[in-house]
Amino acid sequence: MGIESFCSVDAYEPFWDWNLTWHTENPDFTQCFQNTVLVWIPCIYLWVCFPVYFLYLRYHDRGYIQMSNLNKAKTALGLILWIVCWADLFYSFWERSQIFRAPFFLVGPTVLGITMLLATFLIQYERIKGVQSSGVMMIFWLISLTCATVVFRSKIKHALNLGAEVDAFRYATFCIYFILLLVQLILCCFPEQPPLFSETVNDPNPCPQFSASFLSRITFWWITGLMVQGYRRPLEAKDLWSLNKEDKSEEIVPGLARNWAKEWAKTKRQPLNMVYSPKKQQNQSHSNGDVTEEAEALIIKPSQKSSEASLFKVLYKTFGPYFLMSFLFKAAHDLLMFAGPEILKLLIHFVNNKAAPNWQGYFYTGLLFVCACLQTLILHQYFHICFVTGMRLKTAIVGVIYRKALVITNSARKTSTVGEIVNLMSVDAQRFMDLATYINMIWSAPFQVILALYLLWQNLGPSVLAGVAVMILLVPINAVMAMKTKTYQVAQMKSKDNRIKLMNEILNGIKVLKLYAWELAFREKVLEIRQKELKVLKKSAYLAAMATFTWVCAPFLVALSTFAVYVTIDKNNILDAQKAFVSLALFNILRFPLNMLPMVISSIVEASVSLKRLRVFLSHEELDPDSIIRSPITAGEGCIVVKNATFSWSKNDPPLLNSISFTVPEGSLIAVVGQVGCGKSSLLSALLGEMDKKEGYVVVKGSVAYVPQQAWVQNATLQDNIIFGREMNESRYKRVIEACALLPDIEILPAGDKTEIGEKGVNMSGGQKQRVSLARAVYCNADVCLFDDPLSAVDAHVGKHIFENVIGPKGILKNKTRVLVTHAINYLPQMDTILVMSDGEISEMGSYQELLKQDGAFAEFLRTYANAEQSMESSDTNSPSGKEGKPVENGMLVSEASGKLIHRQLSNSSTYSRDTGKSQHHSSTAELQKPQAEKNSWKLTEADTAKTGRVKATVYWDYMKAIGLFISFLSIFLFMCNHIASLASNYWLSLWTDDPVINGTQQYTNVRLGVYGALGISQGIAVFGYSMVVSIGGIFASRHLHLNLLHSVLRSPMSFFERTPSGNLVNRFSKEIDTIDSTIPPIIKMFMGSTFNVIGACIIILLATPMAAVIIPPLGLLYLFVQRFYVATSRQLKRLESVSRSPVYSHFNETLLGVSVIRAFEEQKRFIKQNDMKVDENQKAYYPSIVANRWLAVRLECVGNCIVLFAALFAVMARNKLSAGLVGLSVSYSLQITAYLNWLVRMSSELETNIVAVERVKEYAEMEKEAEWSIEQSAPASTWPEEGKIEFRGYGLRYREDLDLVLKNINVTINGGEKIGIVGRTGAGKSSLTLGLFRINEAAEGEIIIDGVNIAKIGLHDLRFKITIIPQDPVLFSGSLRMNLDPFDQHSDEDIWRSLELAHLKNFVSSLPDKLNHDCAEGGENLSVGQRQLVCLARALLRKSKILVLDEATAAVDLETDKLIQSTIKSQFEECTVLTIAHRLNTIMDYTRVLVLDRGEVVECGSPEHLLHQKGIFYSMAKDSGLV
Repeated sequence: MGIESFCSVDAYEPFWDWNLTWHTENPDFTQCFQNTVLVWIPCIYLWVCFPVYFLYLRYHDRGYIQMSNLNKAKTALGLILWIVCWADLFYSFWERSQIFRAPFFLVGPTVLGITMLLATFLIQYERIKGVQSSGVMMIFWLISLTCATVVFRSKIKHALNLGAEVDAFRYATFCIYFILLLVQLILCCFPEQPPLFSETVNDPNPCPQFSASFLSRITFWWITGLMVQGYRRPLEAKDLWSLNKEDKSEEIVPGLARNWAKEWAKTKRQPLNMVYSPKKQQNQSHSNGDVTEEAEALIIKPSQKSSEASLFKVLYKTFGPYFLMSFLFKAAHDLLMFAGPEILKLLIHFVNNKAAPNWQGYFYTGLLFVCACLQTLILHQYFHICFVTGMRLKTAIVGVIYRKALVITNSARKTSTVGEIVNLMSVDAQRFMDLATYINMIWSAPFQVILALYLLWQNLGPSVLAGVAVMILLVPINAVMAMKTKTYQVAQMKSKDNRIKLMNEILNGIKVLKLYAWELAFREKVLEIRQKELKVLKKSAYLAAMATFTWVCAPFLVALSTFAVYVTIDKNNILDAQKAFVSLALFNILRFPLNMLPMVISSIVEASVSLKRLRVFLSHEELDPDSIIRSPITAGEGCIVVKNATFSWSKNDPPLLNSISFTVPEGSLIAVVGQVGCGKSSLLSALLGEMDKKEGYVVVKGSVAYVPQQAWVQNATLQDNIIFGREMNESRYKRVIEACALLPDIEILPAGDKTEIGEKGVNMSGGQKQRVSLARAVYCNADVCLFDDPLSAVDAHVGKHIFENVIGPKGILKNKTRVLVTHAINYLPQMDTILVMSDGEISEMGSYQELLKQDGAFAEFLRTYANAEQSMESSDTNSPSGKEGKPVENGMLVSEASGKLIHRQLSNSSTYSRDTGKSQHHSSTAELQKPQAEKNSWKLTEADTAKTGRVKATVYWDYMKAIGLFISFLSIFLFMCNHIASLASNYWLSLWTDDPVINGTQQYTNVRLGVYGALGISQGIAVFGYSMVVSIGGIFASRHLHLNLLHSVLRSPMSFFERTPSGNLVNRFSKEIDTIDSTIPPIIKMFMGSTFNVIGACIIILLATPMAAVIIPPLGLLYLFVQRFYVATSRQLKRLESVSRSPVYSHFNETLLGVSVIRAFEEQKRFIKQNDMKVDENQKAYYPSIVANRWLAVRLECVGNCIVLFAALFAVMARNKLSAGLVGLSVSYSLQITAYLNWLVRMSSELETNIVAVERVKEYAEMEKEAEWSIEQSAPASTWPEEGKIEFRGYGLRYREDLDLVLKNINVTINGGEKIGIVGRTGAGKSSLTLGLFRINEAAEGEIIIDGVNIAKIGLHDLRFKITIIPQDPVLFSGSLRMNLDPFDQHSDEDIWRSLELAHLKNFVSSLPDKLNHDCAEGGENLSVGQRQLVCLARALLRKSKILVLDEATAAVDLETDKLIQSTIKSQFEECTVLTIAHRLNTIMDYTRVLVLDRGEVVECGSPEHLLHQKGIFYSMAKDSGLV
């Protein structure tokens, strides 16, 4: 033997000796083994790692660390170690001259010395490259120390032997070597200081990960600081660490973008016609281009396959290296997983073998514990890499999508809606993120299955196939169930969508529902849909019960079939403890990959769909930046030059603008006019480079500002919207605001120009948005300004002001080049040039006078528009609220604000020039501040009420009551039965394995097998039982909770809907109810299951080794503490993450809507940066939550590993009293406990986060209610009101307790049959009067009496059914026309047709294919506004009540419809009392009396003629309307 002669001169010393090492009470290695293998192991390790590690460090430079004392100490110790090793070497040389020693004595120290030098070199190299704590070195010192410890023990043992010769010098050097290694290892645990010039130095809150030591990193100890903070008080956004540099968007996104650009360029080099040909043929057939088909064509055509850019390749290139790391970790973990059962085998063997020395048992126990701990550390490192990579992947994809969205052409934009693109960002990016954690399962699951089967085969031979067959049989069953579940899910989603759509309409039209007293009819409609939904839920609940049954019983069935086959094949097959429990442990391992595979596959399929969608989006055409030449201003042929240019929206569309040629001199004002759809806006788009230039030449000199037709407002402060990324210049800003007529608006806004504008500008009227958009263009001081009809959305007098002060010849912009698209004729004479467009061509061009002389298209245009303008002006422009006033009285918008007041004031801003208006605003700013302050505090609390702190126990109790207490306790009882059966069957198995073996067989095999089977079947029945009970109980609960929620929301007063954003309410009905329907029951099942599993495992361990009773309670307490500690932080992190997620999407949404503005102002860089920041903000909250999960898992698995350790340890200690069966049972249970504990924490925190849904639903169910709908005792006679006499006695009304009265001491008596007009300026309280009459708001003082009945004393429905209103904005609900007229089905068809005839709708309705069953779209979109108004009239005619309230529509109805309505009312409601809230005074001039309201009081009352003589308010209003 070569190695023996290497160890000693005469080769008498053996290399390995079993008797010395294994079969002895005091084990030791041979001298030869110690001198070779134990010396070489650390050296080999370091030399193998060195090349890889060296290269890694070379390319990952973190900066330079200064020499510190720690570093000096490490280096010095390294050098001393080298000296010690070589001292040995020289001593050997010196010794050699006297006695000849074995070659080892020279080779060992030499190798060791060189290795120590290498270690010292690495310590320095790491310092230069900025590594603060090194894993490679730590492991090296650990291995070295471990090997040295063995040798050290052996040396001491040798020295203690009497009469042994001791080599004093070598003993001394070895002791020094050993101590130095120990010190090195300890020093290695401390991290170095951070490198110079690193980002962390100037970072206020750096992530502690890189400055943490290696130990802290593998155990995730470094997050503990944050956890402690989160435990003491809820975390806030400022407590989160900054992201690491390599996780930031600006690091990640460019990498992916570069790789994609390369890949894309490769495919684009091929001839273009190939890619576009399929689209061309299609588009000739219908020029508008069927968008969906086009998208299909992109995907289906196989001919392009070769030329498609592969997104997968790009992602792989960018993120491949990370996956390689995770591959290595996963492989190591999978191998270690199988160490458990193998060591269990050895342990059972040890217990059976009474002769084996005790230390072997402790050795196995230690090995088991070390393996388990290693497995934990490796697994969570693996998960950490996966999650971080997933996070980076999401960041990269979101960033790339955002950047792409800024450059794709408009035609490409049209192929996908805004919603779809936002979905790419939210859903598809999320899918990749989820896949990142699964992707390794593709190879890992089969690998685990094959390994497990191999080990099982070794254990039990061919009978394993029976078990495998059962498993394989279960796979298709599970697959079928999954398919079924999916179909049910789709059906349920459909019902849910319908229900949410209906709820949405109900909440949007809630005011109308209340005015008509229709709540009950709509409640029935919702419940009908809900019933369908619950039916489907019930079916999927049965399925879920089946699934749970197979999932819980699978391992048992597999074990049963395998053992049955094994025992029955051959009499001599004995089921002993080793075989039974090792097989059980392996079956438990098998269960996981088999269940994961279907999940992984579906996840991959989903991701591949997403991949395809992303690829199609990223391959869209981009705008050609060079089609328009943007040059700096130079003296020359004008500011905008267009020569023979032809444009279309996309490459394949026919041209929209044909051979356009014109030149705009610098500083001139150009108007573009023409009929609707003649290409005016397209011309501006073409100048901005938004269109595809077919031919020609376009130059735009200088910078450009652009005002789109539909104002685009960002969700930012008013000031940010105007400044738009330029630097602030106070004086200029003031001038701009003044010129754009924004001063009065800013006075009204609660926080002036610092007021935040909601998304899409919800809290501004159309005119205000348009003016903000204009101010943005004016402020940026560009050389060329393009205005796309900005004056259409504002009132006439405001428009005039803006034209004079901004656009016109005397405005701020008088020296700039201005192109104005307009319909307003009155400004045309002041233009320098007018372009007249028709059908995409410029038909005429010249000044106003020139064009009039030509008498061509322009003169024609003037004639058509002039007539229209005159008729409009007479009725509209002078009324106190012109176009912009429309949102004012519009009860719908109010739901956004916290009191009606704000809204009224906000939109009224446009009528700023009148003195009355002005003084009124000033008086009300104080009032405005109040509700606004409340609004802000309210808005925040509304979104986050039920979400702080722990969930109270009462919520669980509430849920149990909703299920029904009997069902709740029945399910708990069935859980107990199941787990008792399960424990019994395993205990029975351990008794079976302990049966004595007589003549090579066991006696009672059949009995044992029978009872084992019976116990298993009863376990299955219990599982099925509890599964069913929990699912059905869950359905009961969700039915009950939804019913309560719906009922109480419908019974809430109007003020509640105004205070609560409809989004929050819809959320309760969709998100929370969905959680209660389909998330909570399965979670409860799993939670109960894992709780009982853990308890069961503890019971078994206690049965086997009662001594464990000392250990389990403290471990349990530790576990609870860790869990509570974690949940506090984790819950808050989850919340922060979801709060920071929505800004990413809303910002993206906003960008998509305003992309042309962003491109025109050339602000892309700033927006990309903003998006990156928002994504990083979101990931900043996501990253700690990943780490917190890992932190928890490592801690809990350590608790689990301790249980394994003690179960094995006590079993070894009590080996003489215990049977092998019990040891097997207790250790195999303890091996599972880690998984159960992990699961339990996951489930308990899931349960806690989800049960909140119950709390939030309950919270709305316990809101304040309005008065009873009907009161039996005080119900008025069915014929009431007989004459329709209304008396207001000292009536007063306020919107909220803390606001002033809106109406005060109103004393009016209206006799039956009178026609009363109610007039007053905006905000005088006209609508409030009707609200009081319908008791939408209860009286603050005084009372209203109708025909001798005080309306406050009767039920709301009794009152509202008897008064009819024709509301201001006609609200229709989706459903049949008949349903909209008569939701309770009280009237016959004849009645309905008669009312339609009177409402002048009969001809229209009878021309519809479905007549009365015609489907109205949501909000009545498929009827014109006038028709909707007539439908509302028909409703009123059907109800034919004694009192009619008419809240007159302002701009909604054309004059003709208005006349129809008025005449019908005159003829049909002759003997009724009619109250009309009038905006156009001409409608009420023939009424009996007019009430004039001002600031909530009646100031004038009398017949119209009488009031005109008084020359009061009414007279001045009539004068404004041109009636006097």
